[in-house]
Amino acid sequence: MTHSGDVFVEVGDRQDDIFVRAQRSLGALDGDRVVVEVSGRRVPYGRKREGRIVEILERSDRTFVGILHTVGEHAWVLMQSKSMPYDIEVPLLQAQEMGAERGMKVAARVERWNRGDDSPKGRLTDVLGFPGGNDAEMHAILAEYGLPYRFEKEVEDAADAISAKISRRELGGRKDFRDALTFTIDPSDAKDFDDAVSFRRLDGGNVEVGVHIADVSFYVRPGDPVDREARNRGTSVYLVDRTVPMLPEKLCNRLCSLREGEDKLTFSVVFEMTPDAAVVRSWLGRTVIRSDRRLDYGSAQAVIKNGRSVSPEIDDALRSLNAMAERLRKARLKGGAINFSKPEMKVEVDGMGKPLRVYRKESVEANWLIEEFMLLANRTVAKYIAVKGGRPSVYRIHPEPDQAKLQSLKKFAKGYGYILKTGRDTPGSLNAMLAKSKGRPEHEALETLALKAMAKASYSTDNIGHYGLAFEYYTHFTSPIRRYPDIMVHRILSSCLEGGEKMSRGVLEGECRYASEREIVATEAERTSIKYKMVEFMRDKVGGEFYGVVCGVTDWGVFVRIEPTMIEGMIPRAYCPRKILRLGRRVRVRVRAANLDLRQLDFELVE
Repeated sequence: MTHSGDVFVEVGDRQDDIFVRAQRSLGALDGDRVVVEVSGRRVPYGRKREGRIVEILERSDRTFVGILHTVGEHAWVLMQSKSMPYDIEVPLLQAQEMGAERGMKVAARVERWNRGDDSPKGRLTDVLGFPGGNDAEMHAILAEYGLPYRFEKEVEDAADAISAKISRRELGGRKDFRDALTFTIDPSDAKDFDDAVSFRRLDGGNVEVGVHIADVSFYVRPGDPVDREARNRGTSVYLVDRTVPMLPEKLCNRLCSLREGEDKLTFSVVFEMTPDAAVVRSWLGRTVIRSDRRLDYGSAQAVIKNGRSVSPEIDDALRSLNAMAERLRKARLKGGAINFSKPEMKVEVDGMGKPLRVYRKESVEANWLIEEFMLLANRTVAKYIAVKGGRPSVYRIHPEPDQAKLQSLKKFAKGYGYILKTGRDTPGSLNAMLAKSKGRPEHEALETLALKAMAKASYSTDNIGHYGLAFEYYTHFTSPIRRYPDIMVHRILSSCLEGGEKMSRGVLEGECRYASEREIVATEAERTSIKYKMVEFMRDKVGGEFYGVVCGVTDWGVFVRIEPTMIEGMIPRAYCPRKILRLGRRVRVRVRAANLDLRQLDFELVE
């Protein structure tokens, strides 16, 4: 639903959604399941067909965030959402009992909207605080996407009851890697460590590389309160200033986290490899490890590239693993993997959540080292379950790109002198085009259009492969502390190794769809928090001028990303001069407004 009340309805596998004007929407709201009747008409400015909603099958249980307003004996939640144009009437007594005051940000859920009612009727679900407060705004984002920001007491109590002791019997049934050189490499501010890598040289010149993953499935059993909550959440959520974990702290930061100097239960994929990164053989199973050192990416990079030293053994391991990872990466790209290098922009905040700077997070060799061995472990597990296990599983799939969008990209690229081949040659041609355009004004537009042409990766029992990685078999196995599908894969692998019962494909497919939906919600919430903090960062820069690049063109305006922060804003159509502003065009803009309520920046063109 748009701010004007117009509606777009997604229907099954139809490529184009159906446009419904506000007066024909029957009071449907964002997220509702409806029956829509499609007319023969098309929207004047696009390809979409028009329709009308004839029945509301199910009201969405999503929450809407707004400002509490009271008049006499009545109370409303005044909406600030782009997808909710109607204020929600709520019981005044309930608001008072919850401690909500006029002017506070609150979350509400619609319960009914009968014909003849001036506005939808609902109830408050949470009181978030006064606008502008960091906690209030971050909780508002979580509430907007229906994400929790605390664990219920039942879940916390269940987690607290899990024993930290590891029995001799349990240790006896696992392969012991505590004598192997083992370390973790993570961001400097990480608290939960999903994965560790072990390294030792073998007689004859080969090396043994172990990828050791926290054995969350040992502690979290199917159907228990912690498991139900983890499944419902689906994933940890990473806002700018906080992490909303999938698992309670006792598990994610203590019991399961592969902390330095502590015996930990793990699920491992262990490879014997030649120095040039060829896999001779692999082994999968339950293990016990003890991490010798906790490294961050900066310290690992200093060893790999700058000649710094942690210890002779770790230095040797890092440099050897890096050389092998480089070979794995080159082989993957040669095999058809697509090399997107779009930088990740991060917002640094102080203890109160105030944004201090926006900076580019660059991936370096230390990141690629971990990435390549995690990819190797994931594909090895996926293939083992499919080929040797012969049972339904959870795959991470990525379909082929949209051909119409690829043709549009091809036409756009040709205007800048780049030749993009389609068909089997697309990955190599795309990589070459992105490499050749790097550092040029059109690069970002080319990469953005290329990303938009790609299908979305998701979870499925139907293994169609992963187009972007060029893998026939791929799954998610290496992050069970923060992703529920990884826990499912651990359980499936355990069943394969121990001869357990196969899981129902139908049940698994339903879980895959749900996990994919939760991933999308978490990603949108994370992006929204970044957008909010970027707009907040720009508030004291209204009137300032910046260079930027046109990254989007619509009927209502032109989007520009400014340098060097890559913060995006829009030049509204009313402020667009009669000039040709094409994607990739470098421009100079002035910041007109920074609207925190709408998380929106308005620019005007200077030159």
